[in-house]
Amino acid sequence: MPEGHTLHRLAKLHHSRFAGGQVRVSSPQGRFADGAARLDGSVLTRAEAWGKHLLHHYDSGLIVHVHLGLYGAFTESPFPLGEPVGQVRMRLIGGGRTGELFGTDLRGPTACEILLEPEVDALTDRLGPDPLRRDADPDRAWHRISRSARPIGALLMDQKVLAGVGNVYRAEVLFRHGISPYRPGKSLTRDEWDALWVDIVALMKVGVRRGRMHVVRPEHDHGAPSYAADRPRTYVYRRAGDPCRLCGSTVLHSVMEGRNLFWCPTCQPS
Repeated sequence: MPEGHTLHRLAKLHHSRFAGGQVRVSSPQGRFADGAARLDGSVLTRAEAWGKHLLHHYDSGLIVHVHLGLYGAFTESPFPLGEPVGQVRMRLIGGGRTGELFGTDLRGPTACEILLEPEVDALTDRLGPDPLRRDADPDRAWHRISRSARPIGALLMDQKVLAGVGNVYRAEVLFRHGISPYRPGKSLTRDEWDALWVDIVALMKVGVRRGRMHVVRPEHDHGAPSYAADRPRTYVYRRAGDPCRLCGSTVLHSVMEGRNLFWCPTCQPS
């Protein structure tokens, strides 16, 4: 599932390409046909992200909410677009303030729906602070973490606690700070949480800038290759059975609340 930095990159891209001008909205697949008809010809005023949720705001007061889920993706294309390929839930064409036309096709999202402002407020009220938003309040997350007996590895993935963090950032930021994913949230000190928050913000901003999750410090970015040819190196994520890049211990794997978990038992003692 795409992590928060991917949605923020999409929001920036869509805002720069489409905001400020009329857009043509259609649903070649048909599953969003009614919504597309309500939006077609409207002005997209802004695009933003909150955690793993993308929001397109229109001058009519309507808001398109997209959650990509496991299989959703946007395909960005210059104009003119060809015939739709596959199950295109939503096609968006516009030129924004510059007038240069672009298009994007959305396929396979978990959600693509029209909401009104109160419904968006209800959605965001359910989410924890998003490290990539300027209005994020880390105290909201700390309030939950410091009172919870759940492991910190689970809390970081809970979107009600922290919005936008996924499996890679969870595994890597805990490694970078030597914190076992199994430590209860309430066992963390405020200094430990503050350091985690600052690092999460910094790492996710790099992800927005580069389009890739760069999590290994430059002095450690050598040795064994990444888990995939097109991905930067990681410390522990998807490296189960391999030696830790720092201490040589075997990286471990387990499942925590239904999600794969990776950690080094030496660098992250319990």
